[in-house]
Amino acid sequence: MKSMIVLWMFLFLGLSIADLPEPIATAIKNGNAAELTRYFNTNVDLSIFDKQDIYSKTQAEMLLKDFFSKNVPSNFRVIHQGGKDDAQYYVGRLTTSTGNYRISILIKGQGKAALIHQFRIEKENE
Repeated sequence: MKSMIVLWMFLFLGLSIADLPEPIATAIKNGNAAELTRYFNTNVDLSIFDKQDIYSKTQAEMLLKDFFSKNVPSNFRVIHQGGKDDAQYYVGRLTTSTGNYRISILIKGQGKAALIHQFRIEKENE
């Protein structure tokens, strides 16, 4: 019985490691494009509404800066997460001055080598 409790505790604690890194969540919540793109891969699959392409970090930062200036964030929270091995995905809800948006993030790698490879912003259907 004790080994079963220890196993459940290990699994529970192991799942918390997969949380979206706090600096990324904070950068999104604060609309800080420069800080957010620090966690991007060299090139990132970025989608903002119907504008989707592979962008460099610099290009992605400019596009995100424009989005955040037009849609000033007030809150962000992760509503779903999952993944395995060295790929984690997160889906969150961004509340802004112009409405709510769905943010999807794909992070590949482990530890300090984990980088955002895909970042999507979609208008949330209300």
